[in-house]
Amino acid sequence: MAQLDPKSIGAHIRTRRQQLTPLELKVLDRILAKPDFSETTPLKEVAEENQVSEAMIVKIAKKLEFSGFRDFRSGLAYYKQLEVANLHNEISEQDTSAQLIKKVFETSIQALEETMAILDLEAFDRCVEIVANAQHIDLLGIGGSAQIAKDMAHKFLRIGIKASVYDDSHMMLMSSAVCNDQSCVIAISHSGTTIDVIEPVQLARKNGAKTIVITNYAISPITQYADVVLTSTSQGSLLLGENAASRVAQLNILDALYVAVAKRHLNRAENYLAKTRAAVESKRIK
Repeated sequence: MAQLDPKSIGAHIRTRRQQLTPLELKVLDRILAKPDFSETTPLKEVAEENQVSEAMIVKIAKKLEFSGFRDFRSGLAYYKQLEVANLHNEISEQDTSAQLIKKVFETSIQALEETMAILDLEAFDRCVEIVANAQHIDLLGIGGSAQIAKDMAHKFLRIGIKASVYDDSHMMLMSSAVCNDQSCVIAISHSGTTIDVIEPVQLARKNGAKTIVITNYAISPITQYADVVLTSTSQGSLLLGENAASRVAQLNILDALYVAVAKRHLNRAENYLAKTRAAVESKRIK
Protein backbone atom coordinates (compact mmCIF):
# COMPACT_ATOMS: atom_id res chain seq x y z
CA MET A 1 0.00 0.00 0.00
CA ALA A 2 1.18 3.54 -0.72
CA GLN A 3 2.67 5.40 2.23
CA LEU A 4 -0.07 7.11 4.24
CA ASP A 5 0.07 10.21 6.40
CA PRO A 6 0.29 8.71 9.93
CA LYS A 7 -2.68 10.84 11.00
CA SER A 8 -4.79 9.21 8.31
CA ILE A 9 -4.33 5.57 9.41
CA GLY A 10 -7.33 5.54 11.76
CA ALA A 11 -9.47 7.30 9.15
CA HIS A 12 -8.25 4.94 6.42
CA ILE A 13 -9.43 1.97 8.49
CA ARG A 14 -12.79 3.50 9.47
CA THR A 15 -13.73 4.57 5.95
CA ARG A 16 -13.33 0.97 4.76
CA ARG A 17 -15.27 -0.77 7.53
CA GLN A 18 -18.27 -1.41 5.28
CA GLN A 19 -16.24 -3.96 3.32
CA LEU A 20 -16.04 -6.27 6.35
CA THR A 21 -18.47 -8.97 7.46
CA PRO A 22 -20.07 -8.73 10.95
CA LEU A 23 -17.53 -11.24 12.32
CA GLU A 24 -14.62 -9.39 10.70
CA LEU A 25 -15.90 -6.11 12.15
CA LYS A 26 -16.05 -7.66 15.62
CA VAL A 27 -12.46 -8.86 15.27
CA LEU A 28 -11.30 -5.47 13.95
CA ASP A 29 -12.92 -3.64 16.86
CA ARG A 30 -11.19 -5.96 19.33
CA ILE A 31 -7.84 -5.32 17.66
CA LEU A 32 -8.40 -1.55 17.72
CA ALA A 33 -9.31 -1.74 21.42
CA LYS A 34 -6.34 -3.95 22.32
CA PRO A 35 -4.33 -1.79 24.79
CA ASP A 36 -1.01 -3.56 24.29
CA PHE A 37 -1.15 -3.75 20.48
CA SER A 38 2.27 -2.76 19.15
CA GLU A 39 4.78 -3.14 16.33
CA THR A 40 5.82 -6.52 17.80
CA THR A 41 2.38 -8.06 18.47
CA PRO A 42 2.47 -11.52 16.83
CA LEU A 43 -0.16 -12.53 14.28
CA LYS A 44 -0.67 -15.77 16.20
CA GLU A 45 -1.51 -13.87 19.41
CA VAL A 46 -4.12 -11.70 17.66
CA ALA A 47 -5.72 -14.74 16.04
CA GLU A 48 -5.84 -16.74 19.30
CA GLU A 49 -7.29 -13.83 21.30
CA ASN A 50 -10.09 -13.50 18.76
CA GLN A 51 -10.54 -17.26 18.30
CA VAL A 52 -10.16 -17.02 14.52
CA SER A 53 -7.56 -18.23 12.05
CA GLU A 54 -4.43 -16.30 11.17
CA ALA A 55 -5.69 -16.29 7.59
CA MET A 56 -8.77 -14.32 8.65
CA ILE A 57 -6.62 -11.63 10.30
CA VAL A 58 -4.58 -11.32 7.10
CA LYS A 59 -7.80 -11.20 5.06
CA ILE A 60 -9.11 -8.33 7.22
CA ALA A 61 -5.86 -6.41 6.72
CA LYS A 62 -6.06 -6.85 2.94
CA LYS A 63 -9.75 -5.84 2.85
CA LEU A 64 -8.68 -2.64 4.58
CA GLU A 65 -6.19 -2.18 1.70
CA PHE A 66 -3.02 -2.98 3.62
CA SER A 67 -0.54 -5.32 1.94
CA GLY A 68 -0.84 -7.78 4.83
CA PHE A 69 -0.81 -8.11 8.61
CA ARG A 70 2.66 -6.58 9.05
CA ASP A 71 1.69 -3.49 7.08
CA PHE A 72 -1.56 -3.20 9.06
CA ARG A 73 0.26 -3.75 12.40
CA SER A 74 2.92 -1.16 11.59
CA GLY A 75 0.41 1.49 10.54
CA LEU A 76 -1.95 0.94 13.46
CA ALA A 77 0.84 0.81 16.05
CA TYR A 78 2.26 4.09 14.74
CA TYR A 79 -1.17 5.73 14.68
CA LYS A 80 -1.95 4.68 18.26
CA GLN A 81 1.08 6.66 19.45
CA LEU A 82 -0.20 9.92 17.97
CA GLU A 83 -2.03 12.54 20.01
CA VAL A 84 -4.84 12.68 17.44
CA ALA A 85 -5.58 8.98 17.99
CA ASN A 86 -6.34 9.60 21.64
CA LEU A 87 -8.58 12.65 21.28
CA HIS A 88 -11.81 10.66 21.11
CA ASN A 89 -13.31 9.34 24.35
CA GLU A 90 -16.72 7.82 24.94
CA ILE A 91 -19.26 9.92 26.84
CA SER A 92 -20.42 8.40 30.12
CA GLU A 93 -23.15 9.08 32.68
CA GLN A 94 -20.51 10.10 35.24
CA ASP A 95 -19.03 12.91 33.12
CA THR A 96 -19.06 16.40 34.55
CA SER A 97 -20.03 19.30 32.28
CA ALA A 98 -16.34 20.13 31.84
CA GLN A 99 -15.51 16.54 30.86
CA LEU A 100 -18.48 16.33 28.50
CA ILE A 101 -17.55 19.57 26.73
CA LYS A 102 -13.93 18.43 26.41
CA LYS A 103 -14.96 15.08 24.90
CA VAL A 104 -17.39 16.62 22.41
CA PHE A 105 -14.89 19.25 21.27
CA GLU A 106 -11.98 16.81 21.03
CA THR A 107 -14.06 14.37 18.98
CA SER A 108 -14.72 17.18 16.49
CA ILE A 109 -11.05 18.21 16.51
CA GLN A 110 -10.08 14.63 15.71
CA ALA A 111 -12.60 14.51 12.86
CA LEU A 112 -11.15 17.69 11.37
CA GLU A 113 -7.51 16.60 11.78
CA GLU A 114 -8.09 13.20 10.22
CA THR A 115 -10.41 14.41 7.46
CA MET A 116 -7.77 16.94 6.41
CA ALA A 117 -5.18 14.14 6.39
CA ILE A 118 -7.23 11.91 4.05
CA LEU A 119 -8.70 14.59 1.78
CA ASP A 120 -7.83 13.82 -1.84
CA LEU A 121 -6.54 17.11 -3.28
CA GLU A 122 -6.92 15.97 -6.90
CA ALA A 123 -10.54 15.01 -6.23
CA PHE A 124 -11.10 18.33 -4.47
CA ASP A 125 -9.71 20.29 -7.44
CA ARG A 126 -11.95 18.31 -9.78
CA CYS A 127 -14.97 19.22 -7.62
CA VAL A 128 -14.03 22.90 -7.88
CA GLU A 129 -13.86 22.58 -11.67
CA ILE A 130 -17.24 20.84 -11.87
CA VAL A 131 -19.03 23.31 -9.60
CA ALA A 132 -17.47 26.36 -11.23
CA ASN A 133 -18.58 25.24 -14.69
CA ALA A 134 -22.06 23.95 -13.84
CA GLN A 135 -25.11 25.82 -15.09
CA HIS A 136 -27.26 24.36 -12.34
CA ILE A 137 -26.44 22.76 -8.99
CA ASP A 138 -28.60 20.37 -6.97
CA LEU A 139 -27.73 19.63 -3.34
CA LEU A 140 -29.21 16.41 -1.96
CA GLY A 141 -29.43 15.18 1.64
CA ILE A 142 -31.77 13.47 4.10
CA GLY A 143 -32.05 14.30 7.81
CA GLY A 144 -28.89 15.85 9.24
CA SER A 145 -27.26 15.81 5.80
CA ALA A 146 -30.04 18.06 4.50
CA GLN A 147 -28.97 20.75 6.94
CA ILE A 148 -25.43 20.60 5.56
CA ALA A 149 -26.86 20.92 2.03
CA LYS A 150 -28.87 24.00 3.07
CA ASP A 151 -25.79 25.59 4.60
CA MET A 152 -23.90 25.08 1.34
CA ALA A 153 -26.74 26.54 -0.73
CA HIS A 154 -26.70 29.61 1.54
CA LYS A 155 -22.96 30.07 1.01
CA PHE A 156 -23.27 29.68 -2.77
CA LEU A 157 -26.09 32.23 -2.87
CA ARG A 158 -23.87 34.79 -1.11
CA ILE A 159 -21.51 34.72 -4.12
CA GLY A 160 -24.26 34.70 -6.75
CA ILE A 161 -24.53 30.95 -7.35
CA LYS A 162 -28.11 29.71 -7.08
CA ALA A 163 -28.38 26.06 -6.01
CA SER A 164 -31.48 23.97 -5.30
CA VAL A 165 -31.70 21.90 -2.12
CA TYR A 166 -33.82 18.74 -2.02
CA ASP A 167 -34.49 16.66 1.10
CA ASP A 168 -37.58 14.81 -0.20
CA SER A 169 -37.03 11.58 -2.14
CA HIS A 170 -39.71 12.32 -4.76
CA MET A 171 -38.41 15.84 -5.40
CA MET A 172 -34.85 14.50 -5.67
CA LEU A 173 -35.90 12.01 -8.34
CA MET A 174 -37.94 14.60 -10.25
CA SER A 175 -35.03 17.03 -10.32
CA SER A 176 -32.59 14.28 -11.33
CA ALA A 177 -34.92 13.30 -14.17
CA VAL A 178 -34.43 16.73 -15.79
CA CYS A 179 -30.67 16.94 -15.24
CA ASN A 180 -28.34 17.18 -18.23
CA ASP A 181 -24.64 17.45 -18.97
CA GLN A 182 -24.62 21.03 -17.68
CA SER A 183 -25.90 19.92 -14.25
CA CYS A 184 -23.94 19.25 -11.07
CA VAL A 185 -25.38 17.15 -8.25
CA ILE A 186 -23.75 17.24 -4.82
CA ALA A 187 -25.06 14.45 -2.58
CA ILE A 188 -24.31 14.30 1.12
CA SER A 189 -24.72 10.92 2.78
CA HIS A 190 -22.89 10.01 5.97
CA SER A 191 -23.33 6.26 5.55
CA GLY A 192 -23.42 6.19 1.76
CA THR A 193 -26.18 3.59 2.03
CA THR A 194 -29.33 5.78 2.06
CA ILE A 195 -31.46 4.58 -0.86
CA ASP A 196 -33.41 7.86 -1.04
CA VAL A 197 -30.15 9.64 -1.94
CA ILE A 198 -28.52 6.86 -3.97
CA GLU A 199 -31.38 6.56 -6.47
CA PRO A 200 -31.46 10.23 -7.55
CA VAL A 201 -27.66 10.34 -7.83
CA GLN A 202 -27.81 7.28 -10.09
CA LEU A 203 -30.55 8.86 -12.21
CA ALA A 204 -28.80 12.23 -12.44
CA ARG A 205 -25.60 10.59 -13.64
CA LYS A 206 -27.56 8.55 -16.18
CA ASN A 207 -28.89 11.84 -17.56
CA GLY A 208 -25.42 13.30 -17.94
CA ALA A 209 -24.99 15.27 -14.71
CA LYS A 210 -21.63 15.41 -12.94
CA THR A 211 -22.06 13.85 -9.50
CA ILE A 212 -20.12 14.70 -6.35
CA VAL A 213 -20.58 12.61 -3.20
CA ILE A 214 -19.60 13.64 0.33
CA THR A 215 -19.58 10.59 2.59
CA ASN A 216 -17.91 9.06 5.63
CA TYR A 217 -17.14 5.78 3.85
CA ALA A 218 -14.79 5.69 0.88
CA ILE A 219 -16.27 2.43 -0.34
CA SER A 220 -20.05 2.53 0.04
CA PRO A 221 -22.96 1.92 -2.38
CA ILE A 222 -23.43 5.58 -3.34
CA THR A 223 -19.81 6.00 -4.45
CA GLN A 224 -20.29 3.79 -7.52
CA TYR A 225 -22.50 6.54 -9.00
CA ALA A 226 -20.11 9.39 -8.18
CA ASP A 227 -17.78 11.14 -10.59
CA VAL A 228 -15.90 12.43 -7.56
CA VAL A 229 -15.93 11.31 -3.91
CA LEU A 230 -14.78 13.46 -0.99
CA THR A 231 -14.48 11.48 2.23
CA SER A 232 -14.91 12.77 5.76
CA THR A 233 -14.11 10.70 8.83
CA SER A 234 -15.17 10.70 12.46
CA GLN A 235 -15.61 8.65 15.59
CA GLY A 236 -18.87 9.15 17.41
CA SER A 237 -20.36 8.01 20.68
CA LEU A 238 -23.58 6.30 21.68
CA LEU A 239 -25.12 9.65 22.63
CA LEU A 240 -23.71 11.82 19.86
CA GLY A 241 -23.81 9.27 17.09
CA GLU A 242 -21.00 8.95 14.57
CA ASN A 243 -22.45 11.57 12.25
CA ALA A 244 -22.22 14.39 14.82
CA ALA A 245 -18.48 14.93 14.41
CA SER A 246 -18.75 13.93 10.75
CA ARG A 247 -21.12 16.85 10.20
CA VAL A 248 -18.39 19.24 11.40
CA ALA A 249 -15.88 17.68 9.01
CA GLN A 250 -18.30 17.74 6.07
CA LEU A 251 -19.17 21.39 6.71
CA ASN A 252 -15.46 22.20 6.55
CA ILE A 253 -15.00 20.27 3.30
CA LEU A 254 -17.84 22.25 1.76
CA ASP A 255 -16.55 25.51 3.23
CA ALA A 256 -13.23 24.85 1.49
CA LEU A 257 -15.08 24.05 -1.75
CA TYR A 258 -17.06 27.30 -1.46
CA VAL A 259 -13.91 29.36 -0.93
CA ALA A 260 -12.11 27.64 -3.82
CA VAL A 261 -15.04 28.28 -6.19
CA ALA A 262 -15.27 31.91 -5.07
CA LYS A 263 -11.53 32.32 -5.64
CA ARG A 264 -11.93 31.29 -9.29
CA HIS A 265 -13.77 34.57 -9.96
CA LEU A 266 -12.85 36.62 -6.92
CA ASN A 267 -13.98 40.04 -8.18
CA ARG A 268 -17.39 38.68 -9.14
CA ALA A 269 -17.72 36.83 -5.82
CA GLU A 270 -16.84 39.96 -3.86
CA ASN A 271 -19.38 41.96 -5.87
CA TYR A 272 -22.16 39.46 -5.09
CA LEU A 273 -21.11 39.31 -1.43
CA ALA A 274 -21.58 43.05 -1.21
CA LYS A 275 -24.98 42.84 -2.92
CA THR A 276 -26.31 40.00 -0.77
CA ARG A 277 -25.08 41.65 2.43
CA ALA A 278 -26.73 44.91 1.43
CA ALA A 279 -29.99 43.10 0.64
CA VAL A 280 -30.43 41.93 4.25
CA GLU A 281 -28.84 44.91 6.01
CA SER A 282 -32.26 46.45 6.75
CA LYS A 283 -33.21 43.32 8.71
CA ARG A 284 -30.62 44.02 11.39
CA ILE A 285 -31.41 46.19 14.42
CA LYS A 286 -29.16 49.23 14.47
